[in-house]
Amino acid sequence: MHDDAPPYKPPVRVIYPTLMLVMFLAALDQTIVSTALPTIVGELGGLSQLSWVVTAYLLTSTIVVPLYGKFGDLFGRRIVLQVAIVLFLAGSALCGMVQDMTWLIIMRALQGLGGGGLMVSSIAAIGDVVPPAERGRYQGLFGAVFGLSTVIGPLLGGYIVEHFSWRWIFYLNLPLGVLAMLVLGIVFKPHTRHIDHKIDYPGAIFMAAGLTCVILFTSEGGTTLPWRSIELWMLLILGVVLLFGFVFEERTAAEPIMPLELFASRVFSIACAVGFIVGIAMFGSITFLPLYLQVAKGASPTGAGLQLLPMMGGIIFASIVSGRIISKIGRYRMFPIVGTAVMSVALGLMSTIRLDTPLRVLDGYMLILGLGLGMVMQVLILAVQNAVDFRHMGVATSGATLFRSIGGSIGVALFGAIFSNGLASRLEALLPADTVLPRNLGPATVAQLPDAIRHDYLSAFSSSLHIVFLVAACVAIVGFVLALFMIDVPMRTHDARDAPPPAIE
Repeated sequence: MHDDAPPYKPPVRVIYPTLMLVMFLAALDQTIVSTALPTIVGELGGLSQLSWVVTAYLLTSTIVVPLYGKFGDLFGRRIVLQVAIVLFLAGSALCGMVQDMTWLIIMRALQGLGGGGLMVSSIAAIGDVVPPAERGRYQGLFGAVFGLSTVIGPLLGGYIVEHFSWRWIFYLNLPLGVLAMLVLGIVFKPHTRHIDHKIDYPGAIFMAAGLTCVILFTSEGGTTLPWRSIELWMLLILGVVLLFGFVFEERTAAEPIMPLELFASRVFSIACAVGFIVGIAMFGSITFLPLYLQVAKGASPTGAGLQLLPMMGGIIFASIVSGRIISKIGRYRMFPIVGTAVMSVALGLMSTIRLDTPLRVLDGYMLILGLGLGMVMQVLILAVQNAVDFRHMGVATSGATLFRSIGGSIGVALFGAIFSNGLASRLEALLPADTVLPRNLGPATVAQLPDAIRHDYLSAFSSSLHIVFLVAACVAIVGFVLALFMIDVPMRTHDARDAPPPAIE
């Protein structure tokens, strides 16, 4: 009998770099557009919709994460990965072809439907081709790829915008994605058992619709719809009702997207709450810092990307150091507490920046913010994985990541609304009533405004960002208070292989 010796041995050295490329593409598109946003607004208009270029991708990629794992079990990992790549590439190609902001947002949502599948399916595919004893090492490298994409994204986006066109940010995905799909089609032949899952479609619909309503409320309030608008508040009420419907559905579903029993774990609940706060701070900062650097400081898109390196370096350094310390002392509780405190201080400092603030001062603030984020992000995932039963390891990890992504979606929309409202009200107060500003106010257009108008515009712009970072600092303080309730669960000394084997997710 040869049941234990499959006739086909997958070429891991070929498949694994391909899966890393797939992960890299999906993670890169979360941040690569940040330095291009001012240029995109300058060409397409729609400053008030700026945050939705990021939010649309984050929202749709977040919603589909819990579904792709079960689709892989039902239909096979390879076909699901290939479908996700096709959706991602179709969205990328269409993003590069759009002629107005509304269509760009819609195509970014399509791109996110594929991007979320790329991330979760590429991680799950490791279980198909790598023996259990080696999976930890390979999945650790995936974490490094995600961190690298966060660092490279703003820099690469800035370089492409400056030397080519912002449209090439999306076209760049096409040859790389096609290459990945061809390699997977030829050499990826996973030996997985197809599990007869019951897909929780009602739960997915409730979650998607509820989150969309809440994010629309935060982003459209005061811009498209006045705050006293009945339609706006009905939107929020509908969102809350739908989210309550999601909770009820999860209580009754045969295989819920998010098993509510996980929230009985204090570590899981606190980690999700703090992760939500971290998502708000991280994606909000990455979205609006390049805008400040290009408009207020006159930085080129590439220069704006380079200016973000202190924050990204801080994230990577703190992540590595905190991980090593936890391995030695077996405790992690202090890191989310210290990290959220450092985040609060950094965002508070960033709320003081002015038009004449030296770049080296801003670099210092971003480094501090990065150190704070780095002490929290990976530690929360580690804490969750250590606290839950092994059978819930996959869904608990996805859940913690899900809340961070939801925080990012809501945070970018919320900060976008705060910024747009603040800028409009300040311009109304500063500029003469008969002043007509160009529709597409990108960095180049702002630089060509008459001196007096440009000074007033930049003053209003800078003051509006002060409020954004001040609100972010207050949110981070909430995260610090929540982190105080985190508890240390003794780190597991046994390997996950010693636990009962779960179904492949």
